[in-house]
Amino acid sequence: MAEPTTYVFDFDSTLVRIETLEALAEIALAGAPDAAAVRAEISALTDAAMAGDLPFGEALRRRLALLPLTRAHVAELAARILDEGTPSVRRNMRFFREHADRIVILSGGFREIIAPLAAHLHVPAERVLCNDLTWDAEGRVTGVDPANPLSQAGGKAIALRALGLPGPVVMVGDGWTDAEVKLAGASDRFHAFTEIVRRPRVVAAADSEAPSMDEFLHAEGLAGRWSYPRGRIRILLLENIHPAAVERLEEAGYTVETLKGALDEDALIEALKGVHVLGVRSKTQVSARVLEAADRLITVAAFCIGTNQIDLEAAADRGVAVFNAPYSNTRSVVELAVGLTIALLRDVADKSAAMHRGEWNKSATGSRELRGKTLGIVGYGAIGSQLSVLAEGLGMRVIFHDLTERLALGNARRMASLDALLGESDVVSLHVDGRTDNTALIDAARLSRMKPGALLLNLSRGHVVDVGALAQALGSGRIGGAAVDVFPEEPATNADPFDSPLRGLKNVILTPHIGGSTEEAQEAIGAFAAERMLAYLNRGDTTFCVNLPNVQLAEVSGAHRILHIHRNQPGVLAELNRALATAGLNILGQHLKTDERTGYVITDVDRDYDPDALQTLRSVAGTLRFRMLH
Repeated sequence: MAEPTTYVFDFDSTLVRIETLEALAEIALAGAPDAAAVRAEISALTDAAMAGDLPFGEALRRRLALLPLTRAHVAELAARILDEGTPSVRRNMRFFREHADRIVILSGGFREIIAPLAAHLHVPAERVLCNDLTWDAEGRVTGVDPANPLSQAGGKAIALRALGLPGPVVMVGDGWTDAEVKLAGASDRFHAFTEIVRRPRVVAAADSEAPSMDEFLHAEGLAGRWSYPRGRIRILLLENIHPAAVERLEEAGYTVETLKGALDEDALIEALKGVHVLGVRSKTQVSARVLEAADRLITVAAFCIGTNQIDLEAAADRGVAVFNAPYSNTRSVVELAVGLTIALLRDVADKSAAMHRGEWNKSATGSRELRGKTLGIVGYGAIGSQLSVLAEGLGMRVIFHDLTERLALGNARRMASLDALLGESDVVSLHVDGRTDNTALIDAARLSRMKPGALLLNLSRGHVVDVGALAQALGSGRIGGAAVDVFPEEPATNADPFDSPLRGLKNVILTPHIGGSTEEAQEAIGAFAAERMLAYLNRGDTTFCVNLPNVQLAEVSGAHRILHIHRNQPGVLAELNRALATAGLNILGQHLKTDERTGYVITDVDRDYDPDALQTLRSVAGTLRFRMLH
């Protein structure tokens, strides 16, 4: 029987994201007038040693000589070292704990700092090879134990050989001292770890580059063997999606590319080559043609409320999960609707424009209070219902119409028909979805049924209102004013021109689709949509998915997870389970949920199995998408 492999890890910039001496410098030099200069010198010495341009022992002594270190400084860093774990190491704690008896920590750093993390990883103390600080009687650091080979150049290979490890040895680290272990013949393989810092000379000396712990585990055939490492999963985010989303996705280990504007169909097809995840807002059209060409696409996230810009049926037919953020910008839209209503009732836009022309027109004519007016809300979903509460709190009488049965909030009253609502409302605010049936919902006939002088707000979808008919109604005085935030045709970028028959009309406020465009809303949308994407990528959770069955799932623990999306047709589950049984896979748990179009099976199995069995599972009749998770 072959001897088990030993995995040897460097500490600084590998298991933790910091360089110990640089972190100690920040603590020890706090408030010192020359702190910045000393920290810069220490950083330069660290880089020189890790790049192989300066002997490690010399760099260590020179750095320690620059610092007035005490036991208190060292203890302060040791107390927070667990919080400094490298992101991909933190994601893969199970590997370290399950293989602790096959792991060695090999570092030129200090035992006092390394020991807490080693204990957290369950690595035995005798397998932690590092330097020991020396102290004077007052508790000041005087240096390191000179008898320890790790205090000298080439010491890592010497210390590692002294362990007498019987099997293959794999070294993982970011610095030249780690590369020297392989070059000296003390390890069989060397992975240059580059998640925190990338040093070209070290990478050139390595057997492979590991941008994250996921990549290392994948390369070594450990956890991650049969599924894709996160760093290789490409995410493309369009239309200025909030940096909070980018930060969260990159923190989770994924590769993220961002573009400011929308893309047309051909450009999007080209951009999606090799992309697994797409994030868009309202302008980018994800058509059936786009989805057919995007052969690697797993999921699409709409960083907004609406999903009419995405062909949901075509996505479902290809097993592509689509998510949105249905509630994150609700408050922003509602506040804008309230503000626009007040501005229209008081003729603020026209009075302001006149003031800018130098005209003073102080008059109460046509200026009305919000209180006591009737607000008619068309669409009583998340936005409409919250607008109802705020409007009533401001003294308005609220009526609403919705095709779906909705619970009326406060004193709001449901209207049996849209025409009845239009005839009774002083202000009509539209909050319907983008389905085709809502095209020209408010046309010339409906406008004629509104109360003379009533106001119209559209913060829903551009095609919901016939803007030509609205322009005529405004011009004739039939409609007293309007606020429009969405349009049938909108510029693709801020640099493109905008035109509409509503331009220049009296008491008309036009805004460039900014209903949900507040800093707070965009950050909330970015965070929410990113979390939905991560839940699906990491554990197969389809909660809030708008085109596949919704299944809420816990994290995978001690198993491999098989995700199988298929057409909703008879016999799929039976055939899938036959294939699992034939492959000798032991099922630990299984979920099935279907809708009228699609079925979704999630199966957790024991981790010991023949990877060739996966090909059988992919060939089950009706399969749309097959994916493995750990």
